[in-house]
Amino acid sequence: MTEYSHIPVLRSRCLDILAPALQAEGAILIDATLGMGGHTEAALEEFPNIRVLGFDRDPEALEMARKRLARFAPRVDFVLAVYDQIDEVLAQRGIESVQGILFDLGVSSMQLDKVERGFSYSQSAPLDMRMNNEVGKSAADVVNNYSVAELARVLRVYGEERFAGRVAKAIVREREIAPFTTSERLVDVVRDAIPAATRRTGGNPAKRTFQALRIEVNDELSVLERAIPMALAHLAIGGRIVVLSYQSLEDKIVKSVFREASASKTPVDMPFVPETDRPMLQLLVRGSESASEEEIVENSRAASVRLRAGQRAAA
Repeated sequence: MTEYSHIPVLRSRCLDILAPALQAEGAILIDATLGMGGHTEAALEEFPNIRVLGFDRDPEALEMARKRLARFAPRVDFVLAVYDQIDEVLAQRGIESVQGILFDLGVSSMQLDKVERGFSYSQSAPLDMRMNNEVGKSAADVVNNYSVAELARVLRVYGEERFAGRVAKAIVREREIAPFTTSERLVDVVRDAIPAATRRTGGNPAKRTFQALRIEVNDELSVLERAIPMALAHLAIGGRIVVLSYQSLEDKIVKSVFREASASKTPVDMPFVPETDRPMLQLLVRGSESASEEEIVENSRAASVRLRAGQRAAA
């Protein structure tokens, strides 16, 4: 397996949705989560006239994407930034609007596969989980310094962990013996804190704790809440946005913003819709779309994906 052999989730579907906007001469696509560059590579091959702004907060991922996309170098601008910095990045480049925006949320394949990054609960690794491991607090900082109440809130809200209080108390009790440094020890503590009957189903009981810590460390939900409205504001009329979410908390935020942006402000008894009342966004899929069984067999990461998409319809 080569370093570029990962399969982008819903690649063909994303390109089909974005196509009408990206076929315009001089179209710009923002790949807000460049990762290893799989979606961007496909877009650059499919649409020879587009330019891509590829965002990623992870310097290592950005460097890998730069190598993968070297043959497209003049058409790609690699941006080391979190995607809630779209305003700032576009302003720096004198760009007011773009024709396409893609968000492929969550942790990237590269981050999951590199054991030393500490995202996986299935292998022992340093407790890090930072998407940019050069800045900010790590997962070890969280589990070793948060109070029981703070830990329980993180696990309950971000991990939807039913036994958040029990797990938080167990973590604090164990860190008094020795600080947590590895994922393996944390997995053992979480497993022991969850009732045996619950552990028999639902996979690894540490999954929810690791999700919660990753979201807390990277401030993922707050960043997303800022980024989606910002992205819509920079879509040109006729421009299209696609968002791939992998867990309910992300999808809930995207659904809420899309619903508000696509809602008509005109009273139902009005005989026509004034131009000034037209919704900003036209939804392009009904609800959310999942991956096909065939794609899930080919790419297991697609199992939990939810796709939402829209087109900028009005100012």
